[in-house]
Amino acid sequence: MTNDPATAAVLDRLYATVMSRRAADPEHSYTARLIKRGPKKIAQKVGEEAVEAVIEILSGDREKLAAESADLLFHLVVAWADAEVKPSDVYAELAAREGVSGIEEKKSRRK
Repeated sequence: MTNDPATAAVLDRLYATVMSRRAADPEHSYTARLIKRGPKKIAQKVGEEAVEAVIEILSGDREKLAAESADLLFHLVVAWADAEVKPSDVYAELAAREGVSGIEEKKSRRK
């Protein structure tokens, strides 16, 4: 795995970091503190960061959108770790949808 921060591999490294901090002291680790507070708090943070990203989408500020997207992805990765969802699970889902029309994919969920 490369340490080039400008590649998607950063998500795998972030997940590994989050997993390593799950058992850390909540007094010294934001990640451990968030996980200790449970899924409801994690979900709240994901929602807050999603709203902040939406605000930046509407503002048109690319730099702020990138920063808020990073916050959202961090909190989403914490949610994955808490729920024992691996990045590879998400990648597999994305790969399964690759080349499928969004309209067709949504229709398939209703069945």
